[in-house]
Amino acid sequence: MSYCLNPQCPQPQNTPEAKFCLTCGVKLLLRERYRAVQVIGHGGFGKTFLAVDEDKPSRPPCVIKQFLPQMQGNSQKAIELFHREAERLDELGKHPQIPELLAHFAQDNHQYLVQEFINGPNLEEELLRQGVFKETQIRQVLNDLLPVLQFIHHHRVIHRDIKPANIILRENSQRQGQLVLVDFGAAKVVTDSQVPLMGTVIGSPEYVAPEQTRGQAIYASDIYSLGVTCIYLMTHISPFDLYDIHEDRWIWRDYLKNHPVTPELGKILDKMLAVLPSQRYDSALKVLKDLHPGGIPAAIARHLQSPPLPPPPPTLRTPISSPPQTLPPRTIQQPTPPQQQRVQPLRSPSWRCVHTLTGHRSAITGVAFSPDGETLASGSQDQTIEIWRLESGKRWYTLVGHSNWITTIAFSPDSKTLASGSRDQTIEIWDMTKGKRWYTLTGHQDGVEAVAFSPNGLFLASGSRDKTIEIWNMTKGKRAFTLTGHQDRVYSVAFSSDSQFLASGSRDQTVKIWDLNLAKEIQTLNSHGNWVRSVTFSSTGELLASASRNGMIKIWQHEQEQWRFLRTLRADDQEIFNLVFSPDGKFLMSGDTKGILDIWDVQKGILLETIKAHDSDIFTVAFSPDGQWLATGSYDRTIKLWKQ
Repeated sequence: MSYCLNPQCPQPQNTPEAKFCLTCGVKLLLRERYRAVQVIGHGGFGKTFLAVDEDKPSRPPCVIKQFLPQMQGNSQKAIELFHREAERLDELGKHPQIPELLAHFAQDNHQYLVQEFINGPNLEEELLRQGVFKETQIRQVLNDLLPVLQFIHHHRVIHRDIKPANIILRENSQRQGQLVLVDFGAAKVVTDSQVPLMGTVIGSPEYVAPEQTRGQAIYASDIYSLGVTCIYLMTHISPFDLYDIHEDRWIWRDYLKNHPVTPELGKILDKMLAVLPSQRYDSALKVLKDLHPGGIPAAIARHLQSPPLPPPPPTLRTPISSPPQTLPPRTIQQPTPPQQQRVQPLRSPSWRCVHTLTGHRSAITGVAFSPDGETLASGSQDQTIEIWRLESGKRWYTLVGHSNWITTIAFSPDSKTLASGSRDQTIEIWDMTKGKRWYTLTGHQDGVEAVAFSPNGLFLASGSRDKTIEIWNMTKGKRAFTLTGHQDRVYSVAFSSDSQFLASGSRDQTVKIWDLNLAKEIQTLNSHGNWVRSVTFSSTGELLASASRNGMIKIWQHEQEQWRFLRTLRADDQEIFNLVFSPDGKFLMSGDTKGILDIWDVQKGILLETIKAHDSDIFTVAFSPDGQWLATGSYDRTIKLWKQ
């Protein structure tokens, strides 16, 4: 089935392969890739459709939200809300319990959002299917959703429409059973002053807090709505009927059907439901602390973030450089610096662009120099690997074999082998002496985000969205063992110079150090406070650098069998996707979301140079083994080769 998106079309159903509606002639594909299949909802400002993404081989499902301003009297307010939802979804990143925003655009005079499809029933439907929730289920709802509330409040966002219909129980995925919070169309950004101002009343009347009905939503308003959701799930009675207006109190306990709750949970719910905000929980973290008086479990605590304070007046800052600190060896934490302007470099750029390599049809996600210094390989979201002659900057040949984005590439130490990881969950091993695919490594349950060869060439490490790291024996071409311990996607892996240790960076905000002889984790570094995008060792193995989504670079030094914090480098708040040491270990290169390449003096902890290298995100940076060449790859589909 293919569904026409023209609201006036009298016969919107079409055949699955149709390009244009057989009735009204309107184009059926949005942006030449998204095909609506069926209507799954009618909202205040339009319709929601189940759709498929035909640009990808697997044709994954997605959700299209169509905005119809003529359906509302106040069309300007409707437009505002629609754009706000796109902004909120984009700002909240890719939290696993918030739908990912895939696209936001206009076509045929309508606005569209395309989102990740969350397969599963909402809690309203689950209530009808299984009956009223018991205490253990309510505790699970709170354990699942309170960290999400803490996350969105940390980003100064109030959801304002929490209710059972906006909470989906994920099915048929690795995160089966996880609750996902959807519909951020009513979300509101908190002003820096933190003073509640009168605003439009938005939300579902049965679930909104009293202050929200007066247009004064605060963080605690979401906590109230979650509390109302819980008592509704336990009673299946309208929240309007669970409050006695004559006695001015909640009477939800009177409607429990043979499932009484413990006094401890009852007390927590009563405080979440307090009519006066001053008597209610003011943060999700405080609810969790009462829910777990013996201590919040580590699996929950690692994802918690505190709501922000108003930012200080902006000031020009210099890189943070501090001496080593005496901290516990196993868990090292540093405060996150406040928002700041970009630090000014100390000198003008000394690196110049020698070649701009073009030919890929999509973003460049990986670049790697062959150790023999003759070629450069580049991997792309266009599913191809290009091999380039270094001196001439000319394309030599193309490697094709993956069925989804290539996310990472790496050469073996002898230059004879290239490994590439992909969103298709595989690692391809390429024979570079013949210029063709050799064999495929399979075993990951989600996309591969990082690959790295050990310096001795015996092993390959791969990090994946499935939260695991696989160590592959390259002499046998098969898996040696699996490293588990990260709680979210593994974005980066790096071997120490002696091939004995591995560092990994993850979306769970940690860097982990692994002993490969023991095949186990030996240390966790918890100081970034945001997704760790990249980790890299210096050539001597004495230093480790890690970079995160909040623009922070941490330098760690190996002392007495432990990695200890040395200093923080920070140019601004832009996300850093990749960083690399120069072969002599004196400099560190990092690329960010603004297309800026920063060059740092590692020992002094100062920003030496800044180069506006690309027009968009720099996803990957690499040094040639002799240190004479530097390569950068970007979302702008180009690779640039630099020399001093």
